[in-house]
Amino acid sequence: MNQAVKPKAPTRKAEQRAATMEQILDAAEELFSQHGLHGTTLKDVAKVVGVHHTLLNYYFADKKALFDAVFARRAGVTSGRRMAALDDYEKSVDGKVTVEGALHAFLDTDLDTYITGGEGWKNYARLSAQVANTPEWGAELMDEHFDPVVLRLVGQLKKALPDCSDEDIFWGYHFVTGALVLSLARTGRIDKLSGGICKSEDFAAIKQRMARFLAAGFMEICSKKS
Repeated sequence: MNQAVKPKAPTRKAEQRAATMEQILDAAEELFSQHGLHGTTLKDVAKVVGVHHTLLNYYFADKKALFDAVFARRAGVTSGRRMAALDDYEKSVDGKVTVEGALHAFLDTDLDTYITGGEGWKNYARLSAQVANTPEWGAELMDEHFDPVVLRLVGQLKKALPDCSDEDIFWGYHFVTGALVLSLARTGRIDKLSGGICKSEDFAAIKQRMARFLAAGFMEICSKKS
């Protein structure tokens, strides 16, 4: 009787390689989030990690390849969590979705990730804001990683607002993503404008208000014209 072949345990060399890769991605993520793609060099990343820059050239064809790897590492996680939250929400209400309910599932799940995920996720939040606002190549990355979950949200919004035009639904989503991206950027501008009453780092305060505020906007633009 043939016995199943057990998978080989990772070698020490493979473990070291994986650990080094994580260090590279973490360092690059922080630098890219602070200085952007064009303001960061492979030498900058190598210096933070404590390796020679030729090692980065071994792993990545160029700086853009490293940037794409950094972005992709967490994109699947946040997209998957939101997709699951939208699915769970729709099941919990037997398909009778509401605008605010769908927005809570989509937005709150993402904000929770940044609230509880530590500095790495906060760096990724800022990085995502940069990507979303870079027409040159950012739209392609957003399309690749986030279109399925965005269209899942749009589908629930259409179900919640059956009399609303597709045009208004998509404009509504446009405003949703604008509010989310600005919040993820954490520019500090609201801190100054409000005299410190509001803080751009306060994702919990954003979570408390954002879905409800945006749901009211959908209801207004989708209301029947008199």
